[in-house]
Order: sequence, then C-alpha cells, then structure tokens
Amino acid sequence: MIASFIITFRETLEAALIIGIILAYLARTKKQKYNILVYLGTIAAIILSITAALIFGVLSISFEGTAEQIFEGITMLLAAFLLTFMILWMMKRRHVAHEIREHVSEELQEKHKLGLFFIAFIAVLREGIETVLFLGALTFTTGKVSIFGGFAGIVLAIFLGYAFFRGTKKINLKIFFSITSILLILFAAGLVAHGVHEFEEARIIPTVVEHVWDINPPINPDGSYPLLHEKGYIGSIAKGLFGYNGDPSLIEVLSYIAYLILIFILWRNIEKVHKVI
Repeated sequence: MIASFIITFRETLEAALIIGIILAYLARTKKQKYNILVYLGTIAAIILSITAALIFGVLSISFEGTAEQIFEGITMLLAAFLLTFMILWMMKRRHVAHEIREHVSEELQEKHKLGLFFIAFIAVLREGIETVLFLGALTFTTGKVSIFGGFAGIVLAIFLGYAFFRGTKKINLKIFFSITSILLILFAAGLVAHGVHEFEEARIIPTVVEHVWDINPPINPDGSYPLLHEKGYIGSIAKGLFGYNGDPSLIEVLSYIAYLILIFILWRNIEKVHKVI
C-alpha cells in the first residue's frame, strides 16, 4: 500500500504542478479562454494512460515460463531506468516553473494555440505512462498493488496541487522532492536487483552464488508468514519500498550496491554543478 501511494502521489503531484503552472500563467495573463485546451490535453493523456495500463495488463498475463521472467525482468529494469532519469532530471530542472511559463508564452505569442494542448498532453501522459510502468514493476516485485493506496496518492496529490496554486498551502517542494527522491532511489535499486533475479531465473545471467544469506524466518505452523519474512506483512512492505530480499543471490546484492553507488556519484556531480552555477 505504501509503495503504491508514494508512486502515484509523486507522479500525480508532478503532473498537477505542471498543469497548475500553466493555468496560473494563463490566469495572470488573462488568457483563461485557452484553459479548455489545457483541460482537453489533460483528459486525452489520462485516457491514453488508462489504455496503456490495460494493454500492459494484457501483455503481463500473456507470457509464461521463461518469456514471463524475461518480460518481468525487462519491465523492472526499464522502470528503474525511468525512475533514475526522472529523479536526475528533476534535480537539474530547479527552475522548472520558469521554463514551463516560457514554453506557454512562446505558444501564445506564435499563436500556435494547439501547443497548449500538447504541453499539457505530454506532461500528463509522461507521468501516466511512468505510473503504469512503475506499478507494473511493483506488481511483479511484491505480487500485488494496493488500489486504495494508489487512489489515495492520486487524490492527495491533486488536492495539494490545487491548494498550492490557490495559495492556501505552503509546500516546501525542495524538501518534498528530496525525501521522495530518496525513497524512489531505494525503490529503483530494488527493481534493479529483482530484475537481475528474473534474468537469473530465465538463465540469461548465471547464478554465481544462489543465496548470500537467508534471514527469512521459518514459516508459521499454520502456513502463514512471520512479520519479518519477505512475504510477511512488514517484510513485504520493505520489499516493495526498498527491494528487501531475505535470501538474495550474489549478483542481486552486487547490482543493488552498484546502482546505489552510481546514483550517489551522479547526484553529487549534479550538486557540484549547481554550486558552481
């Protein structure tokens, strides 16, 4: 539930902030008559995102055996790549509001009014497709996705996005994106490790050491899983959020650590560049 909430909350809030910036600029320049183009672009993107979710669902159940393992592994690694790209992109674009206003201003000046439609469409569609892919990868990792958690994340993000631009809420976006970025980095590291695991099962990657350790508690006499087991209540939450694995292979552990080292180096380099600027 928590992982689903964080994913939908972060992605929806990003889309809501972008749409809010566009609408706020139109209101400030007294161009509200073009709001309808922004709304239509948003609705079209949502419809296409839902369609993509349905297609992904059909594809995910159409594979079996090795093909299924390869499909799940590719999905997890692709989701990890997109998550990483998104986080680093947000770190570089610290003046995203100014950039969006410039794009909107250019569209209005050049009288390419449909450009407003496509700005909203692309912004929302990108977040929508990412959400579909991330939740799909989460499903493969934990075996389930919380519909309630996902829906709650969407509702809260829309509310905060609206309240932020109405001036009724003061949100420190820098702190918010820093905290959620750290959580998503750990989530992405888990996706990398689980993606590697799927490729090991498909025998694309050799299993050097099957279990580096095994700290999963024994299954209860009634067949249920203990809380700290990777399939237990607490363990499954940690698995969904941080990629926790009670009995990982050597390659899984190395891939998890390698990803965190890589993202740390990239993060530090971006921070250094901004300090110089």
